[in-house]
Amino acid sequence: MDDRGIGDRNIGDRNLDEKDLDDRNNIILIGMPGAGKSTVGAALARKLGYGFIDSDSVIEENCGKPLNVILSESGQDGFLEIENFINATIDVKDYVIATGGSAVYGKEAMEHFARIGDIVYLKLSYKEIALRLGDLEERGIALKGGQTLEDIYAKRVPLYEKYAQITLDCESKSVRKIVNEIIKNI
Repeated sequence: MDDRGIGDRNIGDRNLDEKDLDDRNNIILIGMPGAGKSTVGAALARKLGYGFIDSDSVIEENCGKPLNVILSESGQDGFLEIENFINATIDVKDYVIATGGSAVYGKEAMEHFARIGDIVYLKLSYKEIALRLGDLEERGIALKGGQTLEDIYAKRVPLYEKYAQITLDCESKSVRKIVNEIIKNI
């Protein structure tokens, strides 16, 4: 175990060894849309003196279009391919990366994130997520026809839990408290 309390970590289907841990100097935030990944990520980056990346913004910049347009033009499967490819190529040091909620569908991207940083799941109840979100389509949330927010929540939570090295219950917590808990746990 290193001085941050990180020992052997199992990421998805892959065990990280000590060599992998030497390259882990970023913090990657995962969780449902509306969990506060971008807000917490920006505050965490400021506090640590790290850079900040919102992976949804990187996707929009690379494609030259907003997420909802990419989803509309490419469909969910096409969007997920684009997201996986772009996320798997993010190559930074000393950054906080706020991912899109569907990033966990990209196995290559999640394995890449595990190699370059600590993956933190910002966990909220379905009820809280539903209260925070507005129009899902306008937010660029990857939905298949007929899917509900509850369906997405049920499908994604096991993936967030699978890939996270650290899970933080964020229910009823301020951004400041969440940031301090992340720092304490990395």
